[in-house]
Amino acid sequence: MFSTQKKSKEISMFFSNMSKANVRKYVTEKKGKEKPMESPVPSKNLKKIYPIGFQRSSSSLSLSSLSLSLSQNSNDSSITDHSSTTPLEQRISLALSLIAPHHERRVFVPIVKNVRQSRQPQQQQEHPNNGELKRCHWVTKNSDKVYISFHDEQWGVPVYDDNQLFELLALSGMLMDYNWTEILKKKELYREAFAGFDPEIVAKMGDKEINEISSNKAIMLVESRIRCIIHNAKCIQKIVREYGSFSSFMWGYVNHKPQINKYKYPRNVPLRTPKAEAISKDLLKRGFRFVGPVIVYSFMQAAGLTIDHLIGCFRHKECVALAERPWRHI
Repeated sequence: MFSTQKKSKEISMFFSNMSKANVRKYVTEKKGKEKPMESPVPSKNLKKIYPIGFQRSSSSLSLSSLSLSLSQNSNDSSITDHSSTTPLEQRISLALSLIAPHHERRVFVPIVKNVRQSRQPQQQQEHPNNGELKRCHWVTKNSDKVYISFHDEQWGVPVYDDNQLFELLALSGMLMDYNWTEILKKKELYREAFAGFDPEIVAKMGDKEINEISSNKAIMLVESRIRCIIHNAKCIQKIVREYGSFSSFMWGYVNHKPQINKYKYPRNVPLRTPKAEAISKDLLKRGFRFVGPVIVYSFMQAAGLTIDHLIGCFRHKECVALAERPWRHI
């Protein structure tokens, strides 16, 4: 009895000597040392409560699925009663129900399935057709979008329109100074400058139009190149009067049907062929300029007179199907 009274007296003296601020600090530090009940349960404590390893469980849900269910369904009123249980007890009850046999399991699996199903459309958008399209090897991930679009939509497609053939012949001639990517980025500027590559209009261009085009810094064409395009337009006019159309003249070299090649590797694709050399020689005789064998073969590839997509490219079969259609120019 005496010892109890002595301890009470010591405690009262201790608190009386302390200021109110020190008392608050003491109480705060005392509470801070206590572990909160909301902290997750370590795996060793969970094993003590229910000593069954997750890897040995007969449940079809993996540990990652368990974690997903805990985070997605912690607020499900059908799982636990929040008014009568603590967060710690809720987590333990949920974990035990997930690893229980199938006939004792509660409503968690459908929720997990719904989560997985909601993710499928997003995965399909990120990976269409289960992967990227296979293109010709010279088209890489670093290729410009305009070049990829040209490969996927135009290169190797048979062209029968005179204006389009004239355009491709003029653009192919620019390969002496630029590459396809640089040319394609300015294609709309070229079309505007040369009136849609209409041979009838281009052939009538004079010094005024030549000066306007050559002074346009966005186009960056020297005067000699512009005069070359105008001169070739006049040559096309002569061919139209003789053959009815520039298309009939050009397609006559390949018997009005595209040449279908089946190259497997880029090294197999030639820069020039005997057919291109024959066409180049004939065009030079007719007065055309900048129509060497390499330029002519590039023109044939772009205009679909020859199909040089690699057999592993997705465009090979599509262009072959276009090549087998009835002749459009007749």
